[in-house]
Parts: sequence; C-alpha cells; structure tokens
Amino acid sequence: MPHFRLDRVVADAFPDTLIAVVTASGLRGHEPWPQTGRALEELERQLAEGTWQPADETDPRIAAWHTAYRSWGTNPRRIRPSVDALGRRLAKRGSLPRINPAVDSYNAASVRNGLPAGAFDLDQVVGDIRIHRAVGTESFIPLGEPDTVERPAPGEVVYTDNAGVLTRQWNHRDAHRTRVTEDSTQVAFVLETLHATRDGHFLKAAADELQELLVPHADSVATRYVGGADDRFAIEI
Repeated sequence: MPHFRLDRVVADAFPDTLIAVVTASGLRGHEPWPQTGRALEELERQLAEGTWQPADETDPRIAAWHTAYRSWGTNPRRIRPSVDALGRRLAKRGSLPRINPAVDSYNAASVRNGLPAGAFDLDQVVGDIRIHRAVGTESFIPLGEPDTVERPAPGEVVYTDNAGVLTRQWNHRDAHRTRVTEDSTQVAFVLETLHATRDGHFLKAAADELQELLVPHADSVATRYVGGADDRFAIEI
C-alpha cells in the first residue's frame, strides 16, 4: 500500500504544518450527492445575503500561504494558492464551480474554512506520495492539459509520486493523471494549514465536514493527520 510522507526539509521550514488526509474507498461518484449540493448552495446564499464571505489575502490563513509561496520565489498574486483562487472566484461570480461530487465536496470544505484542499485518485498513483522540495527535473502534466509538460522550479514545494509531480506550488494546481472524476473509487483528499497551533480547529472542521459529505457515498472513509514528528503513514484502501 502507498505511504504518505512529509519530507523533513519541508517540515523544518514550515514547522507548524498539519495536513489532514481523508481517504475514501468505494466512492460512488455517479449517484446523486444532495448533501454536497446543499453545502455549495448554502455558501452561495450566505455570500449573497452578506452574512459570510470567503477568506482573502488579508486573512492570516491565506496570508501564510502567500508568505510560503514567496519563500521559494513565486508571486502568489500571479500564481495563487488554491483556496485563494477559489475564494476570489466565488466572491466575483457569486457561485462555485460544479465539477463532480467528490471535487465539489472538497471545494466546499476548503472555501468554508479558508484552507487549501486537493485530491488524488489513488488508482492512478504510482508508489508513495511525498511532499518535498523539487530539484527541477521532475515532470508535471497540468490538469486539463494532457499534452503539456512543465518542470517545477528548484526549491518549489510539490507533491510527487514515483511517476511525477501530483501538485505544483504545494497546492496551486493538480496533475491531470491523478485527477478525481466520477469514476474514481479510491481517493485521498488533503486539507492543509501552515499554522496548526492557530488554525488547527479550522483544519479539523474542514476534515469533519468533508468526511460527512463523503460517508453516504463510500464504503469506508478515514482521516489521518501528518505533520511535525508524525510525518509518515500508510494509506489504507
């Protein structure tokens, strides 16, 4: 079974990092997910009524990721952390994209709690999943661009498996190969904070919300946390 690992170099650079890994087995992506639909609609309703708004770059949760991006030479206002881009889209358009139920579920948990989220189809993952600094020779095929190959910059934080990069800029963009679709049945979802001491309650809330949305449509769902000294565990599917 694959392992999930946060490399010590990244953990030392960002010592308060904590990542919730929510794994779902036996997902049924072709059936209706009414609870997910209601979660998206509730966020859109609250935004329209002015009772809630997504976190922006003035929020400490987003600002922390901007600082991290700058630390490896990326301009976060040009290449934004995923939750920042998603929140800006919601604030501008008044609605969230509908991709498929599993993706819509982690988008809802992400934007509600102001934390980045992503997911990998574990049937497409080769070997272990690592979070580490790129050396610059790795290959990345962006989501929706199967004929494009990119090379991360040396020092950029990436997710990888044995076959290539799964996510660039830590959480900016996912790879095409491991994208989650309606056909995905074994999926690892990740939710992230760089400041667990301050924002750990947001992370737990996001993981609990995501798990609640997944449980009716999966054979099994489990949540594990990685960060600090506990930087490696087996993904059981």
